[in-house]
Amino acid sequence: MNLPENTQKLSQLRIGQNALILGFYPGNKAYRQKLLAMGLTPGVQINIQRLAPLGDPMEVKVRGYSLSLRKKECELIAVEVIQAR
Repeated sequence: MNLPENTQKLSQLRIGQNALILGFYPGNKAYRQKLLAMGLTPGVQINIQRLAPLGDPMEVKVRGYSLSLRKKECELIAVEVIQAR
């Protein structure tokens, strides 16, 4: 998968940041299928809502609902940060 230079892992984002999902890094296929089934598909906008005190899990808002993701799941998701205007 060819990703742009400014690609980050979802786990690197901070509270309040918005990003577009670009795809998935190589890893466990079962996790990728689970993430796709939850609506985390390429091109979808995501917003970081909250982080647990130790950073795991992360609460994100995607497609109008809140979703909690484990850090290892967030490591698989490639995103591009959307800069606030």
